[in-house]
Amino acid sequence: MEVRDELRDVSAAVLAVTAHLSVRDVLATILTSARKLVGARYAALGIPNGDGGFAEFLADGVTDEERAAIGPLPRQHGILGAMLRDPNPVRLANIRDHPRFGWWPKAHPELTDFLGMPIADGDEILGELFLANSCNQDGFTAEDEELMRLLAAHAAIALVNARLYEHSRELSIVEERNRIARELHDAVSQKLFSLRLTADAASALLARDPARAAAELATVRRLAAEASAELRAIVVGHRPADLDGDGLDSALRKQVELLDRVHEPAIRYAGCGCVPELTEDRKDAVYRIAQEAIHNALRHAGASRIDVVLTEHDGATLLRVTDDGAGFAPADSGRGLGLASMRDRAADAGGTLTVVSEPGGGTSVRLVVPA
Repeated sequence: MEVRDELRDVSAAVLAVTAHLSVRDVLATILTSARKLVGARYAALGIPNGDGGFAEFLADGVTDEERAAIGPLPRQHGILGAMLRDPNPVRLANIRDHPRFGWWPKAHPELTDFLGMPIADGDEILGELFLANSCNQDGFTAEDEELMRLLAAHAAIALVNARLYEHSRELSIVEERNRIARELHDAVSQKLFSLRLTADAASALLARDPARAAAELATVRRLAAEASAELRAIVVGHRPADLDGDGLDSALRKQVELLDRVHEPAIRYAGCGCVPELTEDRKDAVYRIAQEAIHNALRHAGASRIDVVLTEHDGATLLRVTDDGAGFAPADSGRGLGLASMRDRAADAGGTLTVVSEPGGGTSVRLVVPA
């Protein structure tokens, strides 16, 4: 019966790991599954960055306050560095017995028994699982080591798949940007060229023939309207596939996760999954406004953190994008931040957009769209 329970636990852990396509989600699930499977007090997962440090280093079993007190991420020294170059697992009754054991920071929890398992893809060590302080009085066993070996093998497959999926998404975004650029050039550039020539003609005629200048300006307005209509048609034709297939909540979550991986500021998403049903146009407006607000924060704010929240509010859909960046004075709100575009989108969707900011105080963009 105990063997069956262990197999059930391993199966559940493997399914949980392989269910994710986000690298960060895969890593977090590997970590929590490993700690639960062997009953460890502490667990950590390190992914090397190829430069003597860790691209990711997750810990489980310590609070946020304890993690902050420990200090910066470890480097690849001592036992951590040794294990990232050795494909063999390490199981010790006392971690201090390892010949490469050195020290840990003052605020680091006291570790005793230890189990380390590489996550490898062929000859490449993708990362390493570190487990310490077994809840079993006999410490980590050979059976625990075998469970970790099995989990690590599946974790490696899931991690490689998640990386390939993310890479393919990034390539798709680049290809889509190139396609849009071509469409913009073909559809709009000729009209913009004509518009500029007509504006120049109107300017030259203004002093000596006001009537003809007025006629040329009427042509300018017509050409501008046509160019705007063609731009809108291109954008509408470029509705995100995720928005159509997965819905607004999932599409925003994927967008935030992707941006978080390719930009330095921490970008986090919180969605309740219970927002009211919106028309396609209103979904598109919420998605586009969220994109614009995030990109504004990335380009202009110098923020270290951006939070995106999608939830229900009094029967309506509430989007909130906040950052801890430089902010701006209300008088400067028209300074190329795309705020006019966001307000137009909100108005077209029957929604209300509120932007609150002050120099040094970050920015909050709040959108309410009725069902």
